[in-house]
Amino acid sequence: MKVAILLFPGTNREKDMVMAFDAVGGVKAELVWHKETDLGKPDLIVLPGGFSYGDYLRCGAMAAHSPIMRDVIRHAERGTPILGVCNGFQMLIETGLLPGALLRNTSLRFICKPVHIACARTDTMFTRTMPEGYVMDVPVAHGEGNYYAGEDQVKALEDDGLVAFRYCTPDGKITPEANPNGSVANIAGIYNKRRTILGMMPHPENVTRAHQGLEGAPLFEALCDLQKVAA
Repeated sequence: MKVAILLFPGTNREKDMVMAFDAVGGVKAELVWHKETDLGKPDLIVLPGGFSYGDYLRCGAMAAHSPIMRDVIRHAERGTPILGVCNGFQMLIETGLLPGALLRNTSLRFICKPVHIACARTDTMFTRTMPEGYVMDVPVAHGEGNYYAGEDQVKALEDDGLVAFRYCTPDGKITPEANPNGSVANIAGIYNKRRTILGMMPHPENVTRAHQGLEGAPLFEALCDLQKVAA
């Protein structure tokens, strides 16, 4: 299996991603520098977290125009699975591959702490190894993670089953108090219409080994065995 993890100036979670794929599925992911123009034929593309281009302009905005992103967009149109985490989610928003916007946290502060997220559906290529009602204890680290979409757009996401994860209490209740950044409808992650692209703010790669907690492992188990899934 070929997993391509993109690397931009300021990316800092690429090694975490590499270790997660290796620890969970024995998959040796490869790093691809942002100035490359051809990804070849990856089974999965990963946009990891960090501070690409120092988060100047808007988080993910400059990275969205890097040379490699043209090929990412081509692969997205073909249905190649893509995972974007934190800064990667911001890039997917900036390219238009996912809808909505990611705004400053309502606290206007950088948030770095563990949160809980509930899996909204377990029948996608990303979540098929998670049981119903699955809740993940997972860290966040962002200053612009406040997901925003208009009322009609949020309704469309919910009606089409495109909400992937929501911020919740440890027992899975979706409450305002469980929302760390002000995201509309407690949304922590979303899919594209084909559900071949997942963008999420929390970092599942950081809970894939015993000393970290293993809540993120089911996501990577699914990703390490994508050959069984028809995109």
